[in-house]
Amino acid sequence: MEKESRIQQTRRAVPQVLEGGTREIIIYRLFFMQSIYNLGNRIVNNFLVQTDKGYILIDTGYENGFARFRRKLQKLKIQPSEIKFIFLTHAHDDHAGFLNKVLEITNAKMILHPKAIERLKRGQNSFEGGCSNRLAYLFCLLLTLFGKGEHKFPPIKDEYLNRLIPIDSHEFRDLNLPIQIIETPGHTADHISLFKDNILFCGDAAMNGFPSIKRNIIWIENLRDYKTSWKKIIALNPGKIYPSHGKPFDVSDMKKYLKFIDEIRLIKLFKDSTP
Repeated sequence: MEKESRIQQTRRAVPQVLEGGTREIIIYRLFFMQSIYNLGNRIVNNFLVQTDKGYILIDTGYENGFARFRRKLQKLKIQPSEIKFIFLTHAHDDHAGFLNKVLEITNAKMILHPKAIERLKRGQNSFEGGCSNRLAYLFCLLLTLFGKGEHKFPPIKDEYLNRLIPIDSHEFRDLNLPIQIIETPGHTADHISLFKDNILFCGDAAMNGFPSIKRNIIWIENLRDYKTSWKKIIALNPGKIYPSHGKPFDVSDMKKYLKFIDEIRLIKLFKDSTP
């Protein structure tokens, strides 16, 4: 009832002269998007989502992104203490890089897939799988040349382990958060997405920026799981998809490009896929 009341108020605030699709687009943006902030950049997005139970921070970017994160919080006049939850889409260096620092300045609990816990303790990406196209392969080689090929990040500190809430736990269910968790493995085995107010924060289940081709992420651990996750997202039919890399896009893109996943042949970076 609260949601209906708010959207009715929004409709009354938008002039009736803006009829049809234009008016509905404005209503959609005012109602659904006013409480979403990007504390990262278009290379690595770190979305902050407002709920009636406090802010949820989606991922924590690369380790060197913490200063920018703090500046953007200050600009928005949001105190770290207002961040009540951290939602980890998966344990990669560009998603858990400054996790310890956020946990240090907040009392936030962290929502994650149970398989992510050991990866956070290890502090390094898994090299299972491979690159999804040759451009992605060249990009990964370039990262290696610049000393970024090990994809390490600070392991989670022991003192924060009691703040981890796996999505299969009673503790998570008891939170009764106004979100839906969608398991979207493929990019990684521990990958999850967040669905709220008809918007899907898909992490790296899809991508909309260089060197992605046809919205595919550049690294895939399990191609079969990856395609299944795409089908799951398409069936969910979100109004808008917010990826961790690049601009938001429509689910129609995934519908259009789904068939091309069968053409992907993963290119391994190492003879032994696990370091």
